[in-house]
Amino acid sequence: MARGRTLLFSVLIFVAFTQIRTLVVVAGEPQVPCYFIFGDSMVDSGNNNGLVTAAKANYPPYGIDFPQGVTGRFTNGRTIADIIGQFLGFVNYIPPYATVTNQEISTGVNYGSGTAGIRDETGSQLGDRVSYDKQLLNHAKIISRLSLLQHNVTFTQEYLKKCVYISVIGNNDYINNYLMPDNYPTSRIYTIDQYASVLAKQYSKQLTTLYKLGARKIAVFSLGLIGCTPFEIAQFGTDGRPCVESINDAVSRLNNRLKPLVDDLNNDFSDARFTFINLTSISTPPEGVTLPTQPCCQLRADGQCVPNSIPCPNRNLTIFYDGFHTTEIANTAFATRSYTALSPMDASPYDISHLAQL
Repeated sequence: MARGRTLLFSVLIFVAFTQIRTLVVVAGEPQVPCYFIFGDSMVDSGNNNGLVTAAKANYPPYGIDFPQGVTGRFTNGRTIADIIGQFLGFVNYIPPYATVTNQEISTGVNYGSGTAGIRDETGSQLGDRVSYDKQLLNHAKIISRLSLLQHNVTFTQEYLKKCVYISVIGNNDYINNYLMPDNYPTSRIYTIDQYASVLAKQYSKQLTTLYKLGARKIAVFSLGLIGCTPFEIAQFGTDGRPCVESINDAVSRLNNRLKPLVDDLNNDFSDARFTFINLTSISTPPEGVTLPTQPCCQLRADGQCVPNSIPCPNRNLTIFYDGFHTTEIANTAFATRSYTALSPMDASPYDISHLAQL
């Protein structure tokens, strides 16, 4: 077990080192004019701070390793979206919609919101959130603001076609919906397959809306290995296996529909460049290596860090920061392989580095 963990940690640290070297090359030279981020707490950079919800990360020990400290990011440092933005050459982090100014919107906006889902009701047991549909409405408002600033609707439309868009959503439709039968009826209404089908159909419509709002270069991320998160392991048990296989199986039903969904969108819209980023492939450890599932911080009952608690001393040797969210070192590995695929399984039809060049 110790040898397996050492191998995994070595891989993560190596990826982090190669990422730093890459940033030296691209920093200050954005490959695209703007970068828009949609999703959940994996990418939230502060949009939940002002909402009435338990799902917010605007307190220590979140942000302990982030240059600006506590911002509302659900990790110790940078998110996947932050690191991809740096790979794309953006010097500054893309600002959250909640606080973005007119001077900032031309380089992009982060709409991500903790507990948000494909379904509007997802995450409601914890309070308010910005669902995916609401994020799309917010994007439409940003486009209107941008058009006014650029004084030319046609120019804005062409401008938006050059930007990179990432979409990281769906995790909470399981964590904070289907897997909570006391709060939501979905697991009684739908079988596992039916639920995945319903989610995929709604997600396809939402991505079509994003296309109609001018997006052309869109990276659609799969869901992660939810059954390997510390919170779900504690809740459901693993029967001696490393992860909760029943949860990973349920999530795989949606993941398996996402690549065909992306292919269909590319066929429907000839000028679109949708691509599928397979986080399951990226986050699955090598054969014989057990994924460490010990959280870095002390957990509240809902799986988030206890406010002002002291986290583990070496965050570079852990994968999970709290009960659900990964550490910066893990985010670095995920972002690196999303940007430059190491395997044909990581991205299809192209990784984000190639998406940006199209």
